[in-house]
Amino acid sequence: MAENSSCSSASSCSRESCEGCPSAKGGSGIQKEPMNASSNVKKVIGVVSGKGGVGKSFVTASLASAMNKAGYKVGILDADITGPSIPKMFGLHGQVYGTEEGMIPMEAEDGTKVISINLLLDDEEQPVIWRGPVLAGVVKQFWNETIWGEVDYLFVDMPPGTGDVPLTVFQSLPVDGIVIVTSPQELVQMIVKKAYNMASMMNVPVLGVVENFSYLKCPDCGKEIKVFGESHVDEVAAELDMKVLGKMPIDPAYAQSADEGRFFEMENPYLVAGVEVLKNL
Repeated sequence: MAENSSCSSASSCSRESCEGCPSAKGGSGIQKEPMNASSNVKKVIGVVSGKGGVGKSFVTASLASAMNKAGYKVGILDADITGPSIPKMFGLHGQVYGTEEGMIPMEAEDGTKVISINLLLDDEEQPVIWRGPVLAGVVKQFWNETIWGEVDYLFVDMPPGTGDVPLTVFQSLPVDGIVIVTSPQELVQMIVKKAYNMASMMNVPVLGVVENFSYLKCPDCGKEIKVFGESHVDEVAAELDMKVLGKMPIDPAYAQSADEGRFFEMENPYLVAGVEVLKNL
C-alpha cells in the first residue's frame, strides 16, 4: 500500500509530526458537516475579529442588510454563543420552533433569517455558561439542524479571537471566505494579522478587512474627528495583499436603530466595496 505523502502511517503519527501536516490545516483531512437536507445555502461568509469590541456583529448585520437590499436571500448564523446580539438588532424575540426535519430560523421584517442561542432560551437575558466543546457542538447544530431553505448568503457572526468556535466554523462549515473587522488603533496590525494567519492556516480565503469606528463626524461643522487615532488599516492591508472593504464612522443613528430592533432599515454607504466583493464570489 502506498504511503500518504504527509503521514506515513497511523502508528508513526504524533502531535509533533502532525503539526505541519497539510491535512491538519483545514484541508481535505477535515470532514465538513453536512448541510440540512431541507437547506440550499450557496455562500457561507464568516465575519471575524482578532479581539472583542470592534463591532463585528454590527458589520455582520450591515453586510447582511446590504445584500438583502440588493435582492439576495440572506441568513445569519449567530455563532457568538456567549454574547449573542444579532436577534435584538433585527427585532427578534421569543423562541424558534422545529419539526422532525430541523429548526426553523426566525425571520426579521426584511426577510433575513436568523438562528441564535437567544432564540432558544426561555429568558434571553439568561447567561450561557458552557465550555468550548459544547459551544462548538451548538454551532454545528445551527448549521446542520436548521432548515435554512434557499439562502444566497449565510453570514456567520463569530466570537472574537481564534478559539474553539472560530476553529469549528473553519473546519466544519464550507466557508467561502471571511471578512475581518478591526478598529483604527495601532494595535490593529496584531489584531488583523492574527485573524488573517488563522484563516491562512485553515485554507480559508480572506475577502478583505473592514475598519469600524474610523472617525466621528461633527454634527455642527462636519469635521472628521479621529476618536481612536489615525487609521493603519491601509498599510496593513497592503502588507497582507488584502482589500479594504470599508471604513465605517461612529454614528449614533446606527446604535439607536440596533437598540430599537430595526437595524435592517438603515442604509450603509460605507460598505459598497464589501458588497461588490460578495456579489462577485
